[in-house]
Amino acid sequence: MTLKAKFDIIIEMFLPKIKRNKMTKRVTSQPKKKKKEKTKSKIDENQIVIINNIQPSTAHDNELRTINLYGDITEQKAADVVAALLYLENSSHSIIPEDPLNPESKEIIVAKSISMMVSTHGGTASDMFSILDVMDMVKERTCDVETFGIGKVMSAGVPILAAGTKGKRKVGRNCRIMLHNVMAGTGGTIFSMENELEEIKWVQERYIETLSSYTKLTPSRIKKLLKAQRDVYISSEEAIKMGIADEII
Repeated sequence: MTLKAKFDIIIEMFLPKIKRNKMTKRVTSQPKKKKKEKTKSKIDENQIVIINNIQPSTAHDNELRTINLYGDITEQKAADVVAALLYLENSSHSIIPEDPLNPESKEIIVAKSISMMVSTHGGTASDMFSILDVMDMVKERTCDVETFGIGKVMSAGVPILAAGTKGKRKVGRNCRIMLHNVMAGTGGTIFSMENELEEIKWVQERYIETLSSYTKLTPSRIKKLLKAQRDVYISSEEAIKMGIADEII
C-alpha cells in the first residue's frame, strides 16, 4: 500500500469525528447567542424608560402624610405638630404629566394633602393657637389639611378639628366632642390677678371667635352654650350640624 493510500484511510477515519465536533460546537454555541439577544433586549427596554422619562414606582409614592395629635396639647406636642406640618408642606408638590399615558404631555403640579388625626382632652390655649396659625398658613399657600376626630376631641382640640379644610373634616361615629370655658388659676397681688383676669377674658373671646370662624356656630350661640353648662358634650351627629366636621366615618 502506498503512502498516499494510507493517508487517505486515516483522513476517512477521522473526518466524521471532526464533523461531529463542529456540529456539537455549533449547537452548544446557540444558547449563548440567545442569552446575548435577551441581554440586548433588556438593555433596549431600559433605554426606552430613560428616553421617555418614565419613573418607576417607588415606596415614596405611598408616603405616609399623617400627623397624629394624641394626648394633651402641650408646648412640646405643639412644637412636634408644627414641625411635621412644615416638613410635609415642603414635600407636598409633585410634578406629573397631565396625561399619565403620554409622558410628553404638559406637566402639571399636584399638591398632596396632609392628614391629621386628633384625639385629645385639650391643652393650653397658646399652644392650640400656634397649631391653628400654621394650619391656616399651610392651607392658604400650599395644600389641604384633612382632620379626623377620633375617640375624644375636647376643649383646645375642637378648633383644631374644625380648622381642617372644609369638606375634609371627618369624625368617628363614637367620638365625643366637648366645649367648655377657658380655665385658669392665678395668685399674687390684686393687681397681678386683675391683669391675669383680663388676659383670661381675651383668650376666652379669641377662642369663641376662632371656633365660630371655622364652623356654623355664631359667637353668640357659642356663648349661650357655654353659659348654660360648664362642659358642653356634643355627639358626632351634632358636630356635623354645627359645622365642626363634615362627615362621619
